[in-house]
Amino acid sequence: MEIETLRHSISHVLAAAVKELYPTVKFGIGPAIEDGFYYDFQFLSPISDSDLPKIQKKMVEIIKRNDKFIHEIVTKEKAKAIFKDQKYKLELISDLAKEDQKISIYHLGNFTDLCKGPHIKSASEIPNGCFQLIKLAGAYWKGSEQNAMLTRIYGIAMESKTALDKYQKQLEEAKRRDHRILGEKLELYLIDDEVGAGLPIWMPKGEALIKAIERYLYEELRKAGYKWLKSPHIANIQLWKTSGHWGFYRENMYSPIQVDEEQYMIKPMNCPFHIKVYNKKIRSYKELPIKYAELGTVYRYEKSGVLHGLNRVRGFTQDDAHIYCTPEQLEKELLSTLKLGIKMLKDFGFKNYDIYLSTKPEDKHVGSDEIWVKATKALESALKALKLKYSVDVGGGAFYGPKIDIKIKDSIGRPWQCTTIQADFNLPDRFKMEYIDKNGQRQEPIMIHRALLGSIERFVGVLIEHYAGAFPLWLAPEQMWVLPISKANNKYAKEVFEELNNNGFRVELKDEDETIGKKIREAEIQKIPYMIVLGDKETKSKKISARDRNTKKTSTLSLKSFIKNSKELIDNKK
Repeated sequence: MEIETLRHSISHVLAAAVKELYPTVKFGIGPAIEDGFYYDFQFLSPISDSDLPKIQKKMVEIIKRNDKFIHEIVTKEKAKAIFKDQKYKLELISDLAKEDQKISIYHLGNFTDLCKGPHIKSASEIPNGCFQLIKLAGAYWKGSEQNAMLTRIYGIAMESKTALDKYQKQLEEAKRRDHRILGEKLELYLIDDEVGAGLPIWMPKGEALIKAIERYLYEELRKAGYKWLKSPHIANIQLWKTSGHWGFYRENMYSPIQVDEEQYMIKPMNCPFHIKVYNKKIRSYKELPIKYAELGTVYRYEKSGVLHGLNRVRGFTQDDAHIYCTPEQLEKELLSTLKLGIKMLKDFGFKNYDIYLSTKPEDKHVGSDEIWVKATKALESALKALKLKYSVDVGGGAFYGPKIDIKIKDSIGRPWQCTTIQADFNLPDRFKMEYIDKNGQRQEPIMIHRALLGSIERFVGVLIEHYAGAFPLWLAPEQMWVLPISKANNKYAKEVFEELNNNGFRVELKDEDETIGKKIREAEIQKIPYMIVLGDKETKSKKISARDRNTKKTSTLSLKSFIKNSKELIDNKK
């Protein structure tokens, strides 16, 4: 059977169980969702998470009774009679049915629901132990804050008990890797209510991690021919009207700021500023392609309910770049951008990913169908030239053009959206961008938007969870700790620290008056790649004992050899 059909059927069993336990309950909706299902209820008296085992036990009883799923098509009048005591169902009937329409319902024992189906034939087809109720949440009816708050019961469901057990272990592992917990534990970042929701502050170790990422980006993009820009955080509202953001992206932008007689907007994107740099002077075809990059901080309005650590914030920095090229150069630039994006992901330790080609959204878009077809074909050609497997995300493009999205998979198989590459034939037209071709004629360049890591905040969140906070040496905010065993070893420890520091390592000297055991335990908690333990033996021999976090092995060697080995690891992104 289809897993969605199974999950939807289990949601009906949940509703049937709730009806038996709470006869006065009012029913909302109960769809299948990714990894499970939910159902919305309005209870006469509140329930809590402690009631979930009782509800699940009743669900098991219903499954054992072998109640059948019986489909029936009824008139609108009969449907109203069936659901006369269910105000939310009556509202749905009014929304769904015209005078001459029929209504689809399903019966399961004494429970009846509005539903198009499909369903399994009988509750007994639900595999033993394949589902688990997990939590309660509040949910507004129809998702509107103007409506009543209902109680949503969530459940997870897989095709078998074995699959559910595996999934639950994955959930536990995900909880262990949660970047919100590790971010605080490792002192990487904080989000403070007085500062504002969705506005992270980077602490010293978090900033060290970001700087390691930035250094990597600067070097890789330098080699790829990019020039770096820096743009302001606000701009006159007219800029956003010209770009189309004011008309097509306004719900994600903050309100205008009145400055003297004009209005300004906090920037949601960097692209209009880069266009202004391009338009500063007349361009020749000989200059193209031109590649501008910026680590630009942008601000987008997100509802408080969707904010999530670093993964969904209101202020974030993009590894943003725009390429301006001729039509003849487009495919080559798309190919090189894709190659660079995949290389970067591999350098950061991501080897598995899914690729999507996102096409024109039907409701909000600019430009002619001809332009959209041309842009989409160019992206598709690049994917095929590199023999990359991809899926089509119909309607998933930006308002100004189609795009390629790469969703990386972390160490426990979860997908994360990071890389995006977008072909844009529209903004060049809106900003009257031109170049002089080899025949002396004015032509419009093609613009490629690309963010290879995406939001730096989200990427760091993904990195934290991918490595469970145990970053490889080249990325670790603190790469090594120097740990003298006693005060007698402090002088040598300082010499070792200074030599490592002078060689560019991110190193800390821990010469506090604490036991070596306590220092080692703290280094383990902070997931430091190398602990350099220095006692009397090391002080006398002028060597070091380096303990590797990954192998748990301690090696005694010269400081010079340790520096050489560590630099090789860093050069190889390990």
